[in-house]
Amino acid sequence: MNAPDNTDETDGTGMTDEEKRRDQLTSAPDAVESDADPRIDVTHRDGVTRIDIRDDADVRPGDPTKEPPGR
Repeated sequence: MNAPDNTDETDGTGMTDEEKRRDQLTSAPDAVESDADPRIDVTHRDGVTRIDIRDDADVRPGDPTKEPPGR
């Protein structure tokens, strides 16, 4: 069985994956449009997938009281 490739093709909802993501992240009562801003960058090169947390992401993983390693 093939795994989904997460492309932005529409499904039965008529929405792309990106549209569904934005809709979900902005539907909370106090949500603002910037809540749906991208938080990661995904690159594919030579058969390797790299996922990086964006420097401009408002929400980042980890302990917010500690400085990230290497900074």
